[in-house]
Amino acid sequence: MAQNALEVARFGGLDTGEEAAPFEVVAEQRIFKLRRYFANAVLKDAPAIILVPPMMLAAEVWDVSPHASAVRELHGHGVDAWVVDFGSPSEIEGGLERNLADHVVAVSEAVDLVRGVVGKDVHLAGYSQGGMFCYQAGAYRRGKGLSSIVTFGSPVDTRGVIPFGLPEEVIAKGAAVLGDLFGGNQLPAWASRAGFRLLDPVKAVRQQVDFVMQLHDREALLPREGQRRFLQADGFVAWPGPALADFMRQFVAHNRMLRGGFVIEDRLVTLADITCPVLTFVGEVDEIAPPASVRPIIFAAPRATIYEKSMRAGHFGLVVGSTSTRETWPVVAGWTKWREDHGKLPEDVGLAGDPAAVVPSAGMGPRVGYGVQLAAGVGAGLVRGATRGASRTVGTVRELGVEAAEQLPRLSRLEAVRPRTRTSLALMLDEGHDRSPDTVLFLFEDRAHTRAAAKHRIDSVVRGLISLGVRQGEHVGVLMDMRPSALTAVVALNRIGAVSVLLRPDGAVTREARLGQVSRIVCDPQHMEIAAQVDAQILVLGGGAQERDLGPNVVDMERIDPDTVVLPRWYRPNPGRARDLAYILFTGEGERTRINRITNGRWLLSAMGTASSASLGGADTIYSVTPVYHPSGLLVGIGGAIAGGSRIAMARHWDPTTFWDEVRRYGVTIVTYTWTMLRDLVEAPPHPGERHHPVRLFVGSGMPPALWRRTLDRFGPAGVVEFYTSSVGDAVLVNLGTKKIGAMGRRLPGSARVRIAAYDPDAGRLETGKDGFAIVCDRDEVGMLLCEADADDPAGSDSALRGVFKRDDAWLATGDLFRRDVDGDYWLVDPVGSLIHTSRGAVPSAPIRDALGRLDAVDLAVCYGVPGPGGKAVAVAAVTLREGQELTAAKVTEALSRLEPRRRPSLVRVVAELPVTTWFRPLSGQLRAEGIPTVGQDLPVWVFDEERAAYRKLTLAARKKLASSPDGSAAS
Repeated sequence: MAQNALEVARFGGLDTGEEAAPFEVVAEQRIFKLRRYFANAVLKDAPAIILVPPMMLAAEVWDVSPHASAVRELHGHGVDAWVVDFGSPSEIEGGLERNLADHVVAVSEAVDLVRGVVGKDVHLAGYSQGGMFCYQAGAYRRGKGLSSIVTFGSPVDTRGVIPFGLPEEVIAKGAAVLGDLFGGNQLPAWASRAGFRLLDPVKAVRQQVDFVMQLHDREALLPREGQRRFLQADGFVAWPGPALADFMRQFVAHNRMLRGGFVIEDRLVTLADITCPVLTFVGEVDEIAPPASVRPIIFAAPRATIYEKSMRAGHFGLVVGSTSTRETWPVVAGWTKWREDHGKLPEDVGLAGDPAAVVPSAGMGPRVGYGVQLAAGVGAGLVRGATRGASRTVGTVRELGVEAAEQLPRLSRLEAVRPRTRTSLALMLDEGHDRSPDTVLFLFEDRAHTRAAAKHRIDSVVRGLISLGVRQGEHVGVLMDMRPSALTAVVALNRIGAVSVLLRPDGAVTREARLGQVSRIVCDPQHMEIAAQVDAQILVLGGGAQERDLGPNVVDMERIDPDTVVLPRWYRPNPGRARDLAYILFTGEGERTRINRITNGRWLLSAMGTASSASLGGADTIYSVTPVYHPSGLLVGIGGAIAGGSRIAMARHWDPTTFWDEVRRYGVTIVTYTWTMLRDLVEAPPHPGERHHPVRLFVGSGMPPALWRRTLDRFGPAGVVEFYTSSVGDAVLVNLGTKKIGAMGRRLPGSARVRIAAYDPDAGRLETGKDGFAIVCDRDEVGMLLCEADADDPAGSDSALRGVFKRDDAWLATGDLFRRDVDGDYWLVDPVGSLIHTSRGAVPSAPIRDALGRLDAVDLAVCYGVPGPGGKAVAVAAVTLREGQELTAAKVTEALSRLEPRRRPSLVRVVAELPVTTWFRPLSGQLRAEGIPTVGQDLPVWVFDEERAAYRKLTLAARKKLASSPDGSAAS
C-alpha cells in the first residue's frame, strides 16, 4: 500500500503499462489536428465517423484506456473512427484567443477533409459541448456531406432547468455578465475539473476513499486507473476566454441553440437548417445535461428526423465506462451501418417523442444549469429548481402592472421625461453602443451587424449629410423600404437634429413632400424615379459598392469620404429634446392625406411602451418588414428593439413562403405586423419551420379581429399585442390579452390620459352640457377619444381644445370614435373620416367589416360609401372569400343582424380581390369609383330589404330604387 501510494504521489497515478490506440495525424490545421485511428486496418466500405470532444476535455476522452475506449470499440464493430483534436489551448500559441466560431468552422473543415479521403458522406458525433459543435457545424453546412449527426448528452435548451427556480431573465443577465467577465480571460483546466467533481461531491469523495482503501490491491485498481487519472488530472484543458464568452452570450444568455439566430463568422445559423437524421443519447441521470435540456432538439431542428437512445447513465458514463461499452458503441456502430444500408436500425433506438410530454425524474436530485456549471466551475453544486422553458409564450405577458417590477426602469424613464429632456432614437442607440458595442444590432440578408459597425456607418452618413448642408431643424425627405440604409438615414438625421419626413412610395409623394416642406430627399436606388417627381435635391444612399452614374441633380452619398469632412462648430450629436419634432409620417390617400407629427418624446413613449408591453430583452429578435414610413415600423419595430436592447431582423419584402426559414435563421421571437400582413401566412400550407416555432408574440396595429382569431388558432401559444397610437397627441393604448380580440385595450402607463366625450357625427363637433363643458360618455357609449395635452404647452399644437371638461384644461381630439366597456377596455368604433353619411345618419364602417369578417367564408372585408340620391351616400360592403368557401344571403343576414338596421350596409358584394397598400391596409378607392354595383355580375351582390330585415339578391328594380330613393332604401 505504501509503495502504491508513493507512486501515485510521485507520478500522479499508477503505471498501468497500457498503450493508447494507434492513430495517424492526417491533417494539422491552425485550430485542430485530425486523427485517424487504426488507419492501416480500416475495412473496405466501413462507415466513417468523426468524433468531436468538448472544449474543456482533451481528445483522449475517446480513448481513456483500453477498457474504456470509444475508438477501439467502434473499430471492433467495423467503423472507421476519426477524432478532432483541439489540443490544449493554454499550450498552443494563440490558443486562448479562439472563439466559438473557430471551433465550429474547424469541425466543418474536418468533415470536408474526411470526405475527401473516404469519398462519401460521413457521420458526425460529439460528446457534451462537442455534440453542440456537431449541431452547429451541421447547421452551418446545412447538412451538406453528412450522413447523420450523433450526440451524447448535448444540451439544446441550455436553460431547460434553471438553478434556484430563478426567472429566465435573471439567468440571462447573469450569463451575459459572465460572458463579459471571461471575454478577455480563460477558464483554467483546474476550474473545469473542480466544477465537474463538485457536481456530485459525495460521489467524488466516495471514489477517492475507495481508491485509498484499495491501494493495497494494485490488480483491482489498474483496470480503472486510466479513467481515474483522466477525470482527476489529465483529461481537462483550459477554455479560451473568447470562446467561453461566445458560449455564455449566445447559448446561455440568449439560448440560441433552441431559438436560432446564432452567429458564426457574421453569418446567421439555425439548427432548423439540419436536414440529416439525428441520433441523440440521453442520460436519464445526467447531472450536467439532463433530459429536459437535451430532448428539445426536436423543437430546434424541425426538418430533421430525430431518433433517441435513452440510457441509465450519467454524463460521463454515456461515452466512458462499462455502460458505454455495453450499450453506446454497439448502438452507434449499428446506426452508422443502418444509415449506409448495411444493417437494421438498432432495436433500442426509436423516434424521439414530444419533449413537452417528458416529466423529469423525481430522483434527479440537486443540479446546476449546464452553462452555469461549465462557466462557474467551482460554483457548481447549487440547487436547481424547476422553472419555465426558454421558449416563452404569451402566457408570460400579463396585464400591465403585474410585471411592473421588471418593467419599472423603463416606465420610470418615461415618467422622468419632460419637454426639455434630451432624448431621441439616436441618443438611445448610442447608449446601447456604449454598454455593449460588440453585440448584434440588426440582421439583414443572413448577416449580422454589430452596434459598433452600425454606429460607424451612421456617423459616416452624418458627415456626408452635413457636408451637403443639412442642418438641425431642416425637414429632409426619406424614401426607402425597410433596409439597413433606411435605418441609417433616419438615425443620422435624428443625430443631427433634422426632421425625417417619411415619404410613402405608393402614396401621393409630391403632395407629401409639399406638406412636409422638404427640399432634399434621401432615397435608395430603387426609388430614384419616384423621388424625381419632386422638385428637390436627391441624395442616394445604399447599394454603392461600385462607381455609378446616377444622373443630374443626384448626389451619390456613397462617394463622399467622411474622413475629409470637417464638422462645423454648431454640430453637437443628438441635440434633440422630447418636445422637438423628429419625424413626419402620413396617413390617408390622395387629397385626404394627413400629417402625423412625431416628437422625440412620443417616439420614446411608443418605443418604451412596446418594450415594456412585449417584455423585450437581449434574447429577443424582432422581425420587421414594416417600412419606416409606417408608425408600426418606426415606433414598434425599430423603437421597441432599440428600447428593449433586442436585435432587429430586417427583410426587404414580406414573403410568407420564406418567412419561417427567416424566423429560424434569425432566431425571431417577436414579429411586427400592420393590418392584414399576416393573412397570407395564416392561409399558407403548413411549413416545417412552423412546428415548435420560437415566435412568442405578433406585435402591431390594425389587424382585423377575424384574422387576429385565426392567427391565435394557428400559431398559438404565440399571442397578439395590438397597439393604438393617436395621430395627434400622445395617446397609446395596448391590448395584452387574448380574450378580447379586436379591443384596443388600455392606456399605456406614461402615455397621455384619455377620455371619451360625446360627439355628434353629423354636426362634426363635441356635444356639451348645460354648463358648456363636454359630456363624458358612459360605459359602452360611442364618442370622440380625447387625449390630454399640456395646458401650458399643448404639445406644440395649435389644435388643442381648452376648457373641455374644466376651466383652462387642454385636450386634443384624436379624430377616432371609441367606446369603453365595463372592464375599462377601449374599442375603436371608426375614424371620423371613415364614417359613411347616409340618409339614415352616419354609418360606421368598422363594425360592418368586423361583423362580416367573423364569417368563416370571408377573407377580407371593406366598407365604403358611394354617391346616392339627395347628396347622401349609400353604404356598400365588399368581401373576398377564402379558398374553397362560398357565401350566401342567409349567412350575410345572420352576420349583420348584430347591428342596428340603420347601421347596416345597403349592399354587400363579393369581389375577386381587394388591393392593399405597401403596409397591407385594404383599399376601397377603386370600388368606390365604380359606384353602385350593376346587376348580373359574375360575383353575387346582395341588397338589404328593410321590410324583411334580410339580404337578398340584387335585382334591376332594386338597384334602380336604391339609386333613386330619398332614404337610400331598396325595399320592395
